[in-house]
Amino acid sequence: MITRRILLMFPADVSEKPIITYLVRDYDLEVNIYRALVNKQEEGYMVLDLSGEEEKIDQGITYLQQLRIQVSQSRRGLQWSQEVCTSCGNCLTHCPTEALHIPDRSTMEVKFDDQRCIECLACIKNCPFGACSALF
Repeated sequence: MITRRILLMFPADVSEKPIITYLVRDYDLEVNIYRALVNKQEEGYMVLDLSGEEEKIDQGITYLQQLRIQVSQSRRGLQWSQEVCTSCGNCLTHCPTEALHIPDRSTMEVKFDDQRCIECLACIKNCPFGACSALF
């Protein structure tokens, strides 16, 4: 079993379709939704993990794309800018998964590990310099 985190961007006319139900039932996938913004009048967004056999995940992604859903494995709903970050450390105590962390105490530079991020967005409201931002 493998897990892939993906970002979905879907048109308004797809927002009322039970896409998660189909991914679970028809492709035998486990779905963990981190964050979603769904509005039937506007484009929708969803960040989720798909877990299962690689072939089934690929089939599920093909199904989503056939619905005109844009699937991105490289983009995330949360962005962190190393250029903007001053390494003040204010975000560290607010990040429950330590996605924002200081790996080298000799440099005291804050780093971001996107594999640990659960997109709780606590970093956005706690960064005084705007290094963290959200796509939606």
